This record gives sequence, C-alpha cells and structure tokens, in this order.
Amino acid sequence: MSDLRFCGHTLEPAELALIVELATRYGRLSRHELAQTVCELLGWQRPNGQPKTIECRALLERMQEAGLIGLPALKSGRPRGAGSSVPVSPDPESAPLDAPLATLQPIRLQRVATPGERTLWRTLIERHHYLGHRVPFGAHLRYLIQTTSPHPRVLGCLQFSSPAWRLKGRDQWIGWDDATRAQHLQSVICNSRFLILPHVRVPNLASHVLALALRTVTTDWTAAYGIRPLLAETLVDPARFTGHCYRVANWIDVGLTTGRGREDRQHTRHGVSPKRIWLYPLAPNARQRLTQTL
Repeated sequence: MSDLRFCGHTLEPAELALIVELATRYGRLSRHELAQTVCELLGWQRPNGQPKTIECRALLERMQEAGLIGLPALKSGRPRGAGSSVPVSPDPESAPLDAPLATLQPIRLQRVATPGERTLWRTLIERHHYLGHRVPFGAHLRYLIQTTSPHPRVLGCLQFSSPAWRLKGRDQWIGWDDATRAQHLQSVICNSRFLILPHVRVPNLASHVLALALRTVTTDWTAAYGIRPLLAETLVDPARFTGHCYRVANWIDVGLTTGRGREDRQHTRHGVSPKRIWLYPLAPNARQRLTQTL
C-alpha cells in the first residue's frame, strides 16, 4: 500500500510502520484518540496548530479496509461523510416571501455556533436541500442567512468546507501539477451547501448572498484555521440548476467534473452525474500565489 496518501502526501514506509505500531499497541484508544496521537507524532497539523484529526481518521479507516490495521468498533452516533439523523426542529417562519431585495436589507450571515443554530441548520438542509445533511469532511464553517427587516427571519443556509482533492478544470485553470496542488490545496475552500428556502422568492438574493458570503468567510476561515483562503470553488449539478446566481456573482465556469466524487478512490464511478465547476478568486493574484513553490 505504498500509494496511501494523506492530504496529498504519499506516506513513507516509516510513517506507515509507525501507524501500524500505534494501532497495534494502543488498541484501547478510540478512533478519534488514535488519530490525534498519529497527528501529534507525525506533525500533521493545520496552520493554526490544530491536528488534522478528521483527515487522519479517514486515513486510518482506509488502512483498516486494506487489512493493514485493526480499529475499535465505531461508537453509536452520526456517521461522518454520510447522511445522518437530524433532530426534528420546526422550520422558521415558512409563509411565502415575495419581496424586493432592498426591503430586506440588511441581509446578514449568522455563523452557526450554538446547539440551537446547529439543529436548525441541519433541519433546513435535510428538508430542503437535494443533497440533504452530511457530516462534512475536514474543516468547515456554516451560516444561517438572515434578515431583520421587516422582522427577524431565516432565509437560507450556507456551508464552506475543505475542497476536492482533484478537479481537472480547477487544476488546469490554476496551472497545478500534483506537487503544487499538494502544497496549496489548503488555500482553497468549497461552497458545499447553498440553500435559499423554497418559500423565499426574492430577485437577486442568491447572488447578493454569495458576494456577502465570500467577504465573510475569508475573514472567518482565517480566524478559525490560521490560513487565508485564496480561491473558492463549488460544484453545480447541471441537471438541476443552471448556476445563474454564480454567473451573476462573477464566478468563473471552468467546465465539468468527471463525475466520480471525492470519495471514489478506486475510480469506479467515472462519468456518474458530472457537475459544473465554478471558481472565484479571493485575492487579485490568487492564481500566481497558488502556483508559487513553497
């Protein structure tokens, strides 16, 4: 299994041997605790010094699937990266809203932080977004889209998360080879969920929210993870949506994905439901900075 990779880095034999030894010697540790231990010993950290525990745990589970290590049984709870049970929470006001954007200003993005906000966000996404709620893979930030005029009301939801490892259109637009992508991928963020509630019909709201979101998430992501994002990406299913709001918000269309999905490591789903790739540079010299050798 010399082709095992962690965040773009091919594991060396010594690293594999250490992980196998830890999994063997510390079998009573939970998967989370084992991932934290591996990150600590191998120095796998985010720019803000926090361990890459989620990504490491995914690596450990791939190693288990390959028969390289054994892991303790999963504890009951929400599965990562899969549909999960969402606590029932009543929708916010669901009366139809058909109004000019100007009458709802100021639109604000409330970063999801409290248990109540998390429950509401998950409920709305599960009920109204075609992809439903999935526990995100890696770093992520979530927002509720709100207005206070003429009275407080939730209009939708947003999520930004870690990017796809490989996207041909994105990588060609930037000018990435494998080595350069591995160096700079953490400077890319993905708009992995965007929902305007179905009863909200406000012209230009979606493109307005996108512009506001990019200004907001750049600051919040830097504060949360210690790195300033340089590029935003999103994937739009052309069978369902035209991507008009991204076009109006000046995102760049760079073509279609192959349709495999980020978890298709065995390349068995080529051509399944290809998505259109949209990009937005978050700095004037984003492409140049994303191709610099570190």
